[in-house]
Amino acid sequence: MLYIVSTPIGNLKDITLRALETLKNVDLIAAEDTRHTKNLLDHYEIKTPLTSYFEHNESHKGHVLLKLLKEGKNIALVTDAGTPGISDPGYRMIQLAKENNIALTVVPGPTALIAALTLSGFAPDRFIFEGFLPVKSQARRKKLEGLKGQRGTVIFYESPHRLLKSLQDIEGVFNDPIVGCVREISKKFEEVKTERASVLQKYFTDKKPLGEFVLLINLKD
Repeated sequence: MLYIVSTPIGNLKDITLRALETLKNVDLIAAEDTRHTKNLLDHYEIKTPLTSYFEHNESHKGHVLLKLLKEGKNIALVTDAGTPGISDPGYRMIQLAKENNIALTVVPGPTALIAALTLSGFAPDRFIFEGFLPVKSQARRKKLEGLKGQRGTVIFYESPHRLLKSLQDIEGVFNDPIVGCVREISKKFEEVKTERASVLQKYFTDKKPLGEFVLLINLKD
């Protein structure tokens, strides 16, 4: 069986008893970054073997893992943080397993986009998750322009070194909307700022952006 196992997005205590039990008992753990996952395993004294499964090796490694699953091995699929298949190549392994009639199940747990939506205070009745914004400004603005008809909350993941540029494009496309900016969820320096995009630009110009960010654009009105 393929186990889709959610892991903490920050605080190592945010893991379920079932997830720990699964990680201990499977034959192999397929991880986006084995070094990152090893920190989690070491913390809980889990000795299960690790192998890498990430964006640049998923085609080859996916078939290696599929062969092991067909041989009767149990494999846990994990990402660096949160739920596999959300903005990481894990969904391709899940598709491959389904196409080959491999039994699979999910061990649910944290997902950054839901935690950020909760922290933002925005109405949760309607939202759309768009993953990471494009790196280049022209493509990023085109992506944002395509979302202008949405109503509710639009959620993105963003890296600290592109944060200011993305906020600038969001301001221009949506006429300076209210944006929730959530970083370092469940960690020591967790921070939630809900302001106009222009105000957030000034804030993070004065204070260097650090950590992983979730951006939420309030398009409710």
